[in-house]
Amino acid sequence: MPFLSRLCRWASERPHEPAVAVGRDSLDWEELLERSGALLRGVPDGGYSVLRQGNSLDFITRWVAGVAGERRCAVLDTGLPEAQYAQVLAELERHWGRPAPLSSGGADASGSLRETVVEHRDAGQPAVLDDGAPDSLFLLALTSGTSSLPKAIVRTRRSWEASFEASTAFFGLGPEDVTLAPGPLTSGLGLYALSECLHAGSAFRTLTSFDVGDVHDAIEHDGVTRLVLVPAMLRLLAERGIAAGADPGGLRSVVVAGAKLDARTLEATRRWAPAAVVYEYYGAQELSFVSGTRHLPGVPAADEAEFTSVGVPFPGVELAILDAEGRALPDGETGSIAVRSAMVSQGYLWGDDGHAFTRRGDWCTVHDQGRVVDGNLHFLGRASDMVNAAGLNVYPQEIERALASLPGVESAFVTGLDDGLRGQRLVAAVRMGHGGVGAGQLRMALADLLDSRKLPQEYYELRELPLTGRGKPSRALLREWITAGDPRTPRLRP
Repeated sequence: MPFLSRLCRWASERPHEPAVAVGRDSLDWEELLERSGALLRGVPDGGYSVLRQGNSLDFITRWVAGVAGERRCAVLDTGLPEAQYAQVLAELERHWGRPAPLSSGGADASGSLRETVVEHRDAGQPAVLDDGAPDSLFLLALTSGTSSLPKAIVRTRRSWEASFEASTAFFGLGPEDVTLAPGPLTSGLGLYALSECLHAGSAFRTLTSFDVGDVHDAIEHDGVTRLVLVPAMLRLLAERGIAAGADPGGLRSVVVAGAKLDARTLEATRRWAPAAVVYEYYGAQELSFVSGTRHLPGVPAADEAEFTSVGVPFPGVELAILDAEGRALPDGETGSIAVRSAMVSQGYLWGDDGHAFTRRGDWCTVHDQGRVVDGNLHFLGRASDMVNAAGLNVYPQEIERALASLPGVESAFVTGLDDGLRGQRLVAAVRMGHGGVGAGQLRMALADLLDSRKLPQEYYELRELPLTGRGKPSRALLREWITAGDPRTPRLRP
């Protein structure tokens, strides 16, 4: 893994400086190196480990040990249903062989430790914390499947080495920073932020679970200079921080990913932490970074009515828009977003149906739809999410972002329902921060932001968010609720 040589360097040069912390528990660089190395005593190189547990120091040390040398680590969401977990273990054994224990270890404070395992290949080879061959695999992550077996994405060490070089430069990350990533370490965002900090020699902090008060406290009292999180978390922190007068401390930068940063969240962040640079980036697990944007303090935002822009190509990324035959399209035309970079994954260990991650020569795509205008990439949505309303192709994400920018709207979901006249009709479901808003008011507010043909025909209240068992938004579930007249989605008055 391309941070282990760096970790050894930090442990040698700065042994007693803070390295990682989870809540009030912490390790310095020397302790992190020693505890991770202890998990490899008597264990040969090679094989794979399975990591499925909540945020803890034990998670971090097992991640470091699990990717040492030529080892591979499968990082699985703790919310993965047990039936899917059993399927994943069976697929791992089918592709990578039968696992065997890595070390006994101890349970973390929550008692949620899952055994980490390794396949023995060469008992005579000593176990050390070093970086394996650049082209060797080190990480398996799952796509966000629902009831079926999720696809398994695999990465080489070289892909993350290239990613570290690009991201630390783009975000300006250095050893003087203290990064707080309050989300789960099993997520792609959290795991990358941890590893990026180990590579850069920057102190990393997280929490056992997300709590607004705990995050504000850490920012104010623990020297946090940098936040890494999803927009929904940022909105809560910023809006409640403004209301409570929470001190943003020395916060200098905020990195946001996982969804488009809406205008309301950006404005709240600027009011709460006016000195912070806000970075947002768009990417995919299979592709890594695709594009990015910097929102500088004191610089007016671009036209906030443009809800689709996701910035310029990320450093080291070449960008193209391809048609269905893989031909490059001119600026302004819509097609599949494709990239050419050293950061792209190897693809899928299993689950490749030919409709998701696709290689077209050197170009790679997951078939997200978009266009390039004046050098800026505009992300419209997944091809599978597209709604054909009266012959017009509409992407729900654009309407959701417009709704989320309206005062009082906390969450918004848009989907299409079968319609004998239109083919599909657009419907929206919203969770409001206060009551009394009707469909007519939402429609009138959206009319100033969107093409009239993209306005939803029906509006529903969200009394519960339509989430899968893994906590992912589900438009399919929303359609089920609306079609069945479920009380969780009553229709809004006109």
